[in-house]
Amino acid sequence: MEFIALGKTNLLVSRTAFGAMSLDCREIQALGDGAEEEVCTIVKAAYDSGINFFDVSHANPLCEKRLGIALNEIRQNVFLSTKSNAQTVSDLRQDLQDCLFNLGTDMLDLFFFDSLAIVPGKKTPDGLYNEAVRQKEKGVIRHIGFCTEDPELAVEASECGLYEVVQFPFNALTDEQSRKVVQSCMKNEVGFIASQPLCGGLVDNIPLAYGFFMQYENVVPVWGIHTMEQLRQIVYFNEHPPVIDERFNKELEKMRAFFN
Repeated sequence: MEFIALGKTNLLVSRTAFGAMSLDCREIQALGDGAEEEVCTIVKAAYDSGINFFDVSHANPLCEKRLGIALNEIRQNVFLSTKSNAQTVSDLRQDLQDCLFNLGTDMLDLFFFDSLAIVPGKKTPDGLYNEAVRQKEKGVIRHIGFCTEDPELAVEASECGLYEVVQFPFNALTDEQSRKVVQSCMKNEVGFIASQPLCGGLVDNIPLAYGFFMQYENVVPVWGIHTMEQLRQIVYFNEHPPVIDERFNKELEKMRAFFN
C-alpha cells in the first residue's frame, strides 16, 4: 500500500481511502441483524490490506455508528474523518458530540465543514471556524478541513491558510476547473481528498479510474466501498497499477469523449 502525507498535516495516510457513506446500502440492509457483522468483515479486510484512512459524514449517522463499531479494536491504528454541515456554533458543538458518540471515539483526526455557502473564517459572523479551533485546542479535532462541490469555494479554502485539507469531487471526467483545485492545493501544501472517484457510478472502468489518480501525487481518492468485491478490485489495482502509456491515454480520452 502506498502512503502519502496529507498536506501539512502529520497524517501519513494510505493513498487508497475507505469511503463509508454506503454502509447502509440496500445490500447491507438486506442482511438484517447480520449487517454490522458484514460491515466489520469488510472494514477489517480493508485495514488488513493496508488501508488506514476511513472517511464518513454525520449526514448519515447510521454509517458513522457502523464504522465506529467496525473500527473499535483498531481505532488507534487508523485515521478517521467525518464532516458536518452545521451553520451555527451550537449546532456544530452538538454535531461534534454526536459524531464522537456514533464513532465510539474521543477524537477526530480530521473534521470537515461540509457543503456550506461560504468558507468559514476567523472573522465570519457565524463563528464556526473559531469554534473548530477551540475544539482543536481541546483535543477533540486534530485537523480542520473544508468539503464542497463548488470549485471557487474549494480554491478559496486552499488559499486562505486556515484549512489543512480540502475534499472535492474529482475524477477522470471532471473538467479543467476541477484540476485547478488540485493545483491550488498542491501549491499551498493543502491535502486534497477526491470524492466521487467514479463520478457517482458513471465510471465503471476501475483500471482507468485508478490510473487517472496515479498522475496526481497529492490526491487521495476516497472510494465508496460496501462489498468485499469492491474492496478486492480497489486493492488489486493498488497492488497492480495500470501502465500509463499511449494506449491508456487513448482509452481515457475515449471514455471522456463518450460522456462529454
